[in-house]
Amino acid sequence: MIRVLIDACGWKAVMDAGINIDQALLDTVGVTNLALLPNVLKELEAIGGNLMLDMLKAKSEIVESPEDVGNHTDDQLLHLSIENKWPILTVDSELKRRISQSNLNWLEVIGNKHLRLV
Repeated sequence: MIRVLIDACGWKAVMDAGINIDQALLDTVGVTNLALLPNVLKELEAIGGNLMLDMLKAKSEIVESPEDVGNHTDDQLLHLSIENKWPILTVDSELKRRISQSNLNWLEVIGNKHLRLV
């Protein structure tokens, strides 16, 4: 079973596109567990709107932020991805560049229709 880290902009893109996250993840990477950093949850709460945060929290395991990488959410996500080989759900181009440089995978919303594993 694969674990997927959630980035705030990635989750917002999924919600904006109306993607069924369970089916999209199953179709893209198979059976998954979602991992959510406290900083990502704070970012999503600050965005507001219909982001289905109760559903996200119910489907996710809250993972502790790595202490040795600072408070920047992208640094924390990248550290956990490198350490555990977990892909990150994101549409953030700078974060995707950093993930690519680390030879890791990410999931992105494409065409406002579905997810793609890169």
